Amino acid sequence: MYDDSIKLIEMPEHDSISVCVYCENDGLFALGERINARFEQAYMNGYNWDALIKYYIGKHDPELMTQVNTDPEAGMFSAYTTFSDQNLALMKLFEEHVRKMVSNENLLMQFIEENENEIEWD
Repeated sequence: MYDDSIKLIEMPEHDSISVCVYCENDGLFALGERINARFEQAYMNGYNWDALIKYYIGKHDPELMTQVNTDPEAGMFSAYTTFSDQNLALMKLFEEHVRKMVSNENLLMQFIEENENEIEWD
């Protein structure tokens, strides 16, 4: 689900591995609109995807969030780290968490409802 919206990008020539979430792609944009319709403060631009993803992964795998950096923009979210075999495995896990988060809209909405005051919305 959302294959075109979530990508693992390996760039050994730049010593970087990234997971990019393109929140303006149609499917993910529509999900963001539904999230915002239920939770007014959750206008789902790249900055609020950053807040949601960091909080979600921090709850499910806190150690992982200590090993990656994030860089949100208006239309996308990116998590990144330096290139290595070990970090590639970490970023694949990060991508898996993001895909799992968006794969079940009902569970995602429930998670947001239960944690909306703890998430650091933009």
